[in-house]
Amino acid sequence: MVTPSVMVVLPTLGERLDTMAIALDSCDRLRELLHVTVCVVAPSGATGARELATHHGAQIVDDPGTGMAGAINAALHTRSVENYYIWLGDDDVLVPDGVAALVAAVEADPSAVVAFGHCEYIDDEGRVFAKNTAGSLAKFLLSWGPNLIAHPGTVMSLDALERIGGFSAGLTYALDLDVFLRLRKIGTLVAVPVTASQFRWHQESLTVAGRGKSSREAMRVKSTHLPRWLRVVAPLWHWPVAWASALAATRVGRMASKR
Repeated sequence: MVTPSVMVVLPTLGERLDTMAIALDSCDRLRELLHVTVCVVAPSGATGARELATHHGAQIVDDPGTGMAGAINAALHTRSVENYYIWLGDDDVLVPDGVAALVAAVEADPSAVVAFGHCEYIDDEGRVFAKNTAGSLAKFLLSWGPNLIAHPGTVMSLDALERIGGFSAGLTYALDLDVFLRLRKIGTLVAVPVTASQFRWHQESLTVAGRGKSSREAMRVKSTHLPRWLRVVAPLWHWPVAWASALAATRVGRMASKR
């Protein structure tokens, strides 16, 4: 049996070398289960990050400087034999057994283009204080509610990503939501009850710090995937969802700060 090959894309500005080392360690452990290509996308001046990536046997891709979508697409363009894509923040962690289970789920279902699992929230010390276990509910909410599919650790078919043209340039916060919605039009999203990643919750995180901008961008993305006749009335539920999401994020933030 041929072992599936995955591409882990880790974009970084080179400012979090301590947590980046932990993220790369989790990629090293994943190599014990799967064929793994780690692509670290970094600016030319991020010498510390590039040296750390080299130490872990990662492939270095020059950051084109066009935002997160551009960074990810630059890595995807280096694809050779890889079957699947996984995103990892430079302050997040992969759970190897969980990721391997997600890959197995996609392999077992010819219609599957995405497999996602649970995501643990960790504080600056790496301690788990909450967990996202939305499962199949996340698929139901995707079009109109909050995006509960964690980008870190989620497994996506590279063939399917190429078919939809990769990540949309110009999106900063909701680029994963946009990809999930576009992939759902050509295949199946599979929820697997395993923990596949850990998201480090801190105030400097792009997702956490830009909560308001993230909500507005998510509303725009979801509206573009609605039938035209529904777009006019979409704010009737988009704003309450954004408010509820912000409330939930504030609660999680308080849990993190208490730790």
